[in-house]
Amino acid sequence: MPDTTAPDPHPYLAGLVLTGRRVVVVGGGHVAQRRVPALIASGADVTVVSPEVTPAIEGLGSELTLVLRDFTETDLDGAWYVVAATDDADVNARVVAAAEARHTFCVRADDALGGTAWTPAVGHHGSVTVGVLGNREPRRSAALRDDIVTALRDGHLTASDALDRTPGVVLVGGGPGEPELVTVAARHALASADVVVADRLAPRELLDELGPHVELIDVAKLPRGRSASQDHINQVIVDRARAGKRVVRFKGGDNFVFGRGYEEVLACAAADVPVTVVPGLSSAIAVPARVGIPVTHRGVAHEFTVISGHLPPGHPESLVAWDAVAGLRGTLVLLMAVDNAPAIATALLTGGRDAATPVAVVVDGTMPTERVVLSTLGTLADDLAEHRVVPPAIIVVGEVVAVARPDRYARG
Repeated sequence: MPDTTAPDPHPYLAGLVLTGRRVVVVGGGHVAQRRVPALIASGADVTVVSPEVTPAIEGLGSELTLVLRDFTETDLDGAWYVVAATDDADVNARVVAAAEARHTFCVRADDALGGTAWTPAVGHHGSVTVGVLGNREPRRSAALRDDIVTALRDGHLTASDALDRTPGVVLVGGGPGEPELVTVAARHALASADVVVADRLAPRELLDELGPHVELIDVAKLPRGRSASQDHINQVIVDRARAGKRVVRFKGGDNFVFGRGYEEVLACAAADVPVTVVPGLSSAIAVPARVGIPVTHRGVAHEFTVISGHLPPGHPESLVAWDAVAGLRGTLVLLMAVDNAPAIATALLTGGRDAATPVAVVVDGTMPTERVVLSTLGTLADDLAEHRVVPPAIIVVGEVVAVARPDRYARG
């Protein structure tokens, strides 16, 4: 056993390839709950030994082996790596001793010096894995890990070789607008780009972080103003990709929720151009949530329906059965509907919806200019005019608005 009275050791860092190899975690509490998912993700053959486990670990039963009893030394037979994570110091010491006897490295969660391995704070950026050991100070390790990963993500620390730079097209959903709400995968894609084809609803502050070598192509579609055609956008992304560039098509919300993302997929497929998709937070859900409005609520709404309102009811090209929509009892979320909202409200009222149905209009959701206009179906047209509502805005129709704003809507 190691001499625990000696000065703190300087650990030798190594990346363990655990794919297909037996790993034993002794203990089924919250420490194990933190460690087990990463071990499963590494491809390890994980066994958890504990009389009791958390519901989260129990829910992983199909991905690991659960042994619901007290630990015995033979549980470590054939193990390549062991984690002692019980709340009993004596049991943890027995686990370490059994691992030592088998020449198996063991992490001891309650006493780092009592084990033969330490768990680093781990982060990922592209193909790079960052591990930090702060001399048994997990908070310091985690803080430094976060600083490094954030610097890599933001481009302040360069690791360009860690990113996929294969020529082709990446369709990136930027979420509702606030830069902090984009995914890590979206930031990786932007950092890897040779060309960024962006619309006006993509988080615009992130464009300032692009390298000087990146070509930025504006394909904004302005309401009642200049608008890049979808055919033009398709041609741009295909042409740049064929020229050997890595093209990021950067748009607001999610690519496949009224974002014409699949039209771009089809264009790439027809041109034999590789294309991948990075989903984004859909504004239909994220924007109401940001202002505290749920789109569903137990006992109030069992469904929500997302509808494009870019065409009014009765338009010959409209695919929406507004009479059927009016008969729904759940939440309606209307996108691109500001101009046609009065006509939509009339159609819903004609179809049987109550004029007192609560409505929330979230303007510039997640942005500094965000504001919420509360209304009803019966007064929506007047309220939009009074508050001078202009796009972009998300319109939420249904009792969930009253749940979120009970001071505005009297309910028995």
